[in-house]
Amino acid sequence: MASLPFIPYFTLITLLISFAYSSDTETSPQTLLLSSDEQESAYQVLESVNSLIDWRSLFPDDLCYSGPHGLVCDYFVDENGNGSFHITELSFGYVSEYSSNPPCSFNATFSPSLTSFSYLKKLFFYKCFAGTEIWLPGYFSNLSSTLEELVFIENPSLFGTLNGKIGNLTSLRRLVLTGTNVSGNIPDEIGDLLDLEQITVTRNRLNGELPVSIGKLKKLKVLDLSLNGFEGDLPDSIGGITELLKLDLGSNRFSGKIPKSFVGLQRLEFLDLSWNRFGNYGVPLFLSEMQSLKEVYLSGNQLGGQIPEIWEKMGGILGLGLSGLGLVGKIPSSMGVFLRNVCFLGLDNNTLEGNVPEEFGLLESVHELNLENNKLSGRIRLPLSAKFGGKIKLKGNNGLCVDGEEFRGSDKNRADLRYRED
Repeated sequence: MASLPFIPYFTLITLLISFAYSSDTETSPQTLLLSSDEQESAYQVLESVNSLIDWRSLFPDDLCYSGPHGLVCDYFVDENGNGSFHITELSFGYVSEYSSNPPCSFNATFSPSLTSFSYLKKLFFYKCFAGTEIWLPGYFSNLSSTLEELVFIENPSLFGTLNGKIGNLTSLRRLVLTGTNVSGNIPDEIGDLLDLEQITVTRNRLNGELPVSIGKLKKLKVLDLSLNGFEGDLPDSIGGITELLKLDLGSNRFSGKIPKSFVGLQRLEFLDLSWNRFGNYGVPLFLSEMQSLKEVYLSGNQLGGQIPEIWEKMGGILGLGLSGLGLVGKIPSSMGVFLRNVCFLGLDNNTLEGNVPEEFGLLESVHELNLENNKLSGRIRLPLSAKFGGKIKLKGNNGLCVDGEEFRGSDKNRADLRYRED
């Protein structure tokens, strides 16, 4: 199929006016109708997502001119100057009054006619598959190679695997799969989708190891695989995805060592590796070399060791989670000196001991400081922000004093301390 130049939809009004006043019968508005085959395929897809609505009676005219919200057409011109309309977006599932896509029924399913749209760029399903168990069909491999966005959000009755389904989608920019029962691994063919900018596949049942080929996705900006069952070592190749802004691998079963190759992610702003099985290598020192980091969450991994002195170069950090890492020793005063922009700091459920550094009183931006369940003692100087509702969590530290009052970990009625001026 020859590639046709694309004219954005917002230019169509100008085009239609010019056609309406043209004396050339070959370019009259009648020639701009959606083809009967494409119109029929659209009806079949609409009927598959909601058979309770008589779509043919409700929208009897050309669907590009008077179709439902969520069905979008664009105008294309071939090399001979001939123009035609084609469906480029199909979005299903009521989102809001501003995005009133065709609603899905309890027995919504897929239609093979989805593969009939040669110019399709976006396919979107929101809360469509929540009743009858539905499986990702094998013919998804025959979706148009022009597809740029494949999005499934909150479809708990959707099952199946990604294997053999996405390898031909070579124009794909966004792959979103959240809140489903899709299982299996991420296929190695993911590395062939070189235009991918976002992979968000969270809260599914995906598992297995990540393919090394994922490192080939040099345009990727968001990689979110959180809340699945992935396991094994992280491939070093992830460190070569230099455009990454967000990397969220939290709540999986990854193990081994956090790859030092991550230092190559110089644009990365958000890193979440929490609640995995990384262990016994300490907090990575190379974090201080990742100058763009704003949020780092490592909680729930038995990294062990002491809190390293790496904070001088990390003044841009807004959120830092180091809870339940098996940390020992004292809290370095440099955290209070250099983390002046931090809004959240979690050091709870470790084995930290000694005094809380006086410099923590300099954390003027902190909204939540969690030091619970350690072995801290002495008097703590509260950050100024605590006066304005900042939450300071201190329970589980026998002998820790706040303004002369001993704060005992056995006091179960005082989980949080909010500073009040008398």
